[in-house]
Amino acid sequence: MHLSQTVVRTEHASRYLQQLCKHWSHKFSVDFDPHKGRVPFSDTAEVTFAADDAGLTMTLSVADPSQQQRMQDVVADHLKRFAFREELDIVWID
Repeated sequence: MHLSQTVVRTEHASRYLQQLCKHWSHKFSVDFDPHKGRVPFSDTAEVTFAADDAGLTMTLSVADPSQQQRMQDVVADHLKRFAFREELDIVWID
């Protein structure tokens, strides 16, 4: 599996975690609470979330490295839609 991670500084990490997980729960078997979440997009790709007072940590795991950039973009774009009131710095580290 290929991992990439980003830590997004925000005071609303738990809110965004829950919004993202609820959004994707219509298509995927999502598991979450206010502090952590997991979205299995497929057998070969998933994202996990961890929220604390400092921000939202997102860890993306993909089996196929050619999927990595696209999945990073999907997750980041969805977060930006929910966080449209603030400017978030989303930098993935492989």
